[in-house]
Amino acid sequence: MGSGRRHCPVLLYHSQNVAGNDYESNDHVALADDLRLIHDLGLEIIPLGWLVDWLLGERDLDIGHCVCISFDDGVDADVHDLDFPGIGTQRGFLNIMCDFRDELGSVAQANLHATSFVIASPEARAVMDRHSLFDKDWMSEDWWCADHGGLLAIGNHGWDHEHPDLVHIGGQPAGGFWGVDDRDKADTQIFAAAEYIAGLNHGRWPDLFAYPYGHVNGYLSSEYFPGHEHHGTRAAFSTEPCPVRADSDRWQLGRFVCGRDWRSHTDLEKILLS
Repeated sequence: MGSGRRHCPVLLYHSQNVAGNDYESNDHVALADDLRLIHDLGLEIIPLGWLVDWLLGERDLDIGHCVCISFDDGVDADVHDLDFPGIGTQRGFLNIMCDFRDELGSVAQANLHATSFVIASPEARAVMDRHSLFDKDWMSEDWWCADHGGLLAIGNHGWDHEHPDLVHIGGQPAGGFWGVDDRDKADTQIFAAAEYIAGLNHGRWPDLFAYPYGHVNGYLSSEYFPGHEHHGTRAAFSTEPCPVRADSDRWQLGRFVCGRDWRSHTDLEKILLS
């Protein structure tokens, strides 16, 4: 199935999205179920970097049978089992993938992989953890450099996400990423972030970028990314609900968001097979 399409959907999950223990309210439950659905539909999960290779003409893929997976914000629940207050322990995204691989064996879904887009600034992550999570140091960076069994890559989600919690440390008021509209701001949010992440990840440069909030402005997509090479970015992803096609703009590639663009297997199946 899936051979009729000529594009690849990229799915996005947030490991902090835990409001209950069912599919609609919990991205961990959804991911575990969705991996099985993807496999049952005869589709192949591939690394996001491979999709960019294909888009740039550097890799041959049967794109009509492919799906990519991504995680945003770099919460520790991307990799670790964590006990969410009032709800209970949630299997980490990485462990869900390991369970799925163990269930299938090493041959099926041999290229199983996800990219976790992390926020660079330690100060910003500490503030976000304190004000938007549970003040449990759940936005650490120690796991960025681990091997993760070849299942996980680290991507760039900006220096501080231009997050509204930054007002607590005298930062910018809530306004999203739209205001990153000149070279200095872009270098801070993208280049400096990549440098920091690479420094903690054995020098591996995070060459994929995910726009915080999915906010894509004209300066970044039309001037900064295509006009400069020093940032070392190969492609940038928004949250526009559209698949990646051969003619997609690599500086504003779309992703489908769990809980927003699909809330059931029926919804996801339509995305995967359309």
